[in-house]
Amino acid sequence: MNERFQLRHRRIDLMLLGLMLCGWFIGMPVSFAGAAAVNVQDPLARAKVYLAAGDYRRAVEACQMNIDQSPAVESYVYLIYVYHALDGYLEWLAQRDEWVKVGQLSLSMVHRGTLDLADPPNLLARMAKELLHEGIRQQYDVVAGMANRLDKARADQLWLEKQAWQRTHPDNWWAGVPEQWHW
Repeated sequence: MNERFQLRHRRIDLMLLGLMLCGWFIGMPVSFAGAAAVNVQDPLARAKVYLAAGDYRRAVEACQMNIDQSPAVESYVYLIYVYHALDGYLEWLAQRDEWVKVGQLSLSMVHRGTLDLADPPNLLARMAKELLHEGIRQQYDVVAGMANRLDKARADQLWLEKQAWQRTHPDNWWAGVPEQWHW
């Protein structure tokens, strides 16, 4: 168990380093101090990094872990947000006719580790988009019902914050979260 924990930390550290190097190569300002401040124990901090990297499968898993650790209306809404972010990114790629990236996104959602190297899943990108879209819609409807049962007023408030974020970041809202959520 301890070995798995250490392996996860190494993966997260390597991912953060990779993101910083990518940012450095494309000329984005990157702060190593800010990356070091990310608490890798916090599922929401990891989910935010996963969203920025476009790793939606792990972002979903991190938000599910957050629900397990801190069940609350916010936790459910955050998971719904990740589903919406995935759907938003998927739709954006489709509008731009970037079907290769849609196929890659589909593959990343069904990643089975090294087994994918020997037995890669093959889906046509347009079919993959529709399958993902329907699955995402079903999941966020289910989770939205759970959030509303806990505290509909709070869920509605968080949803307004999400919509404001989406309006102010129309071309990349799915790669981050509203600032007032403090992930």
